[in-house]
Amino acid sequence: MPTEELQRPHIIDIPEEQQGAVYEAIGHPTATKRFYIESYGCAMNFSDSEIVASILGTDGYSATSDIFEADLVLVNTCSIREKAEDTVRKRLEYFNSIKRTNKGMIVGVLGCMAERLKKSLLEQEKLVDMVVGPDAYRDLPKLISNLSSGDKQINVLLSREETYADISPVRLESNGVTAYISIMRGCDNMCSFCVVPYTRGRERSRDAHTIVKEAQDLFDKGYKEVTLLGQNVDSYKWLDTSKNSVVTFANLLAMVAEVDPLLRVRFSTSHPKDIDDEVLYTIAKYHNICKYIHLPVQSGSSRILELMNRSYDADWYRSKIDRIYEIIPECSISSDIITGFCSETEEDHQESLAMIDYAGYILSYMFSYSERPGTPAARKLTDDISLEVKNRRLSEVIERQRILSGQLNKKDEGKNFEVLIEGLSKKSDKQMRGKTSHNKVVIFDVHPEYKIGDYANVYITSSTTATLFGTIIQ
Repeated sequence: MPTEELQRPHIIDIPEEQQGAVYEAIGHPTATKRFYIESYGCAMNFSDSEIVASILGTDGYSATSDIFEADLVLVNTCSIREKAEDTVRKRLEYFNSIKRTNKGMIVGVLGCMAERLKKSLLEQEKLVDMVVGPDAYRDLPKLISNLSSGDKQINVLLSREETYADISPVRLESNGVTAYISIMRGCDNMCSFCVVPYTRGRERSRDAHTIVKEAQDLFDKGYKEVTLLGQNVDSYKWLDTSKNSVVTFANLLAMVAEVDPLLRVRFSTSHPKDIDDEVLYTIAKYHNICKYIHLPVQSGSSRILELMNRSYDADWYRSKIDRIYEIIPECSISSDIITGFCSETEEDHQESLAMIDYAGYILSYMFSYSERPGTPAARKLTDDISLEVKNRRLSEVIERQRILSGQLNKKDEGKNFEVLIEGLSKKSDKQMRGKTSHNKVVIFDVHPEYKIGDYANVYITSSTTATLFGTIIQ
């Protein structure tokens, strides 16, 4: 996906763009300084925060979940929608209110918003002391040190090489079962609505051997599932100079799957134009590669897809859906859908609704169009759909997906699924929750013979539009 929202594995049916996460982790054993970090937006941002935590840990910091005891406060930001930026600004205003009584506290902004709004945040709004882009996290210790001179600090330079491959992430807010592995950074697709190529730079793929090593280390520590992350994972391509051969995404999937049969492998996100038969056959071949693909369509209208510069039309996308089900009949598919894009008609909107039914999405991440300054759409197209119409169409898309999700979950009743237990239910400590290979959440009663991190066979007894309920069977 050029800009598709990457989702954290434990977020289920709702987009998390506005959901912040406060991280607490073990820091440097002799740390005398504390940092507090909040992350917003895509899974790549949450993964980046784990890299930042590692870098700060080597500089003598440990994490805290209490902002009032923090020496350093960081917000890892998202620019994909205006509402996300508004949320971050409100948080920065709150942090500055704390800073008025804690004069030594440093406030910094990381990530995509830092790259896009560096001048505004530092000079005009004066909300931060430091602005650091996605490719400059190694520079954090130096930037923090330079603040002692009284000057604001900034580094938002984009790199053609940085992948942070040699940095071992600190697993923040970890359940000890699932983890992210970033396999590439940046994006070469230029979807007209998307700001990501301008905030994260061009695509570059990480050394495949370091990815496999990270997966092996996680499994050795008891993790049972990894999610391979990239703006467009299917375009992963790394030259192994030792063998003078290219490692493709399909090759990488197989390499990670072969770490151990008990290590589940997920990935996010795929661009429809790049996911090929080699990837699909690899998914079908390995039991531990999850039978789930997030394949953002954005619109069901060929006319709108052309305006979005998505590089495919609706018929081509439908043929890709057909091919997935042909090679992996049991596969679950999800999507991203934008309503109210420039010049979208009711006919275009109806085609998006029809695509939901055709593709059989188990869930979708659905948004109304939010124009982002600097994108091709903002420069060349007119945002001419009223907010009222955007929201009405969004409501219709949400309702269509809700009905379909309920129908698909209903079909799972009476079936058995292998479920990876990820933790206790959020509603009751007498129940556990886990996921199927197909990315469906399952709730079931605590069983004395099963613990978090185990696989369990679960018989599905009932369902809602978002969740399956069942019983462990021996």
